[in-house]
Amino acid sequence: MALTLEERQSFLAQPHIGALAVNNRPGRAPLTVPIWYQYSPGGELWVLTGPESQKMRLLKESGRFSLMVEVLEPTVRYVTVEGPITRVTPMTDAQHHEMAARYLPADKVDGYLKYAESIGPQSAVFMSPEHWLSADMGAF
Repeated sequence: MALTLEERQSFLAQPHIGALAVNNRPGRAPLTVPIWYQYSPGGELWVLTGPESQKMRLLKESGRFSLMVEVLEPTVRYVTVEGPITRVTPMTDAQHHEMAARYLPADKVDGYLKYAESIGPQSAVFMSPEHWLSADMGAF
């Protein structure tokens, strides 16, 4: 059964690991990678990535991407959202902290942020959700 708009947005706002997909070059399947993301119902979805990464190059070339999240418990449920990139900005310390705190226990955030400094600069890529697919297949 498809989810309502409110159910889709609420589900997407939870801290699931997403699978980001973006067009690749001709003759190749889309690049699909696991990724942390941030979303608030009714707003933009955003991800962080390296400004010189293959992912960023493909995002800029395509101008849009999709993200799929799923859970198996308490029911088999998924949401896929796709839309245009609305902006790309250098990542701020506040964004980095927000993303880390979304996925990690509070006592691990500072250690992760210190480690992440060695990775180098990151960019925030914002997407406006345009197309949704969803289902709740119930408990099996």
